Amino acid sequence: MNSNFFDSNSYFIDEKVNYFKFENCYKVFNDKGNEIGSVNQKISVGQKFLRLLLNKNMLPFQLEITDSTGNLQTSISRGWTFFMSTILIDDSKGNNIGTIKQKFKLFKPTFKIYNKSEQLVAVITGDWKAWDFQINDSYDKQIGTISKKWNGAMKEIFTTADKYNVDLNSGYTDISNKMAILSGAITIDMVLKESK
Repeated sequence: MNSNFFDSNSYFIDEKVNYFKFENCYKVFNDKGNEIGSVNQKISVGQKFLRLLLNKNMLPFQLEITDSTGNLQTSISRGWTFFMSTILIDDSKGNNIGTIKQKFKLFKPTFKIYNKSEQLVAVITGDWKAWDFQINDSYDKQIGTISKKWNGAMKEIFTTADKYNVDLNSGYTDISNKMAILSGAITIDMVLKESK
């Protein structure tokens, strides 16, 4: 597996506009403004039809994170859900590397990220109205943020609303956990949008 995608500690996620809104698509940039990959939702024809009839946040979904050459890095999937969901994270070979468990408090969603041994590795909490989240490790120490705050060269690139930054502390180097945390951060956008 090419781990270059996960070498960065700052990721800029830019949603590509899809007028029919069946599939969520995102471009991923590093802090230098270079495109390092993308996130694409995979939807069957049957699911497209169901999305017209049913509440989207009940439906299964699958997202694939690929690097800039199209190589799969991780996939994120959820089955049918009726209230709180458990989301699976797999590596490029289909091996489970973690899960995301969602808990809802009023306007303050919480996403708990577990590794493949079911040990808690991170908790993402925050205010989804302001789009300001904190990423803490299992000892409640802050290891990162998700926000719409930009700095430096990125201000020129990102001007509209559906863009955000996932920033992990530079000392955070556990690749497997980073894969799970970044996958969790990307999933938040989709899950919260669909629950509106």
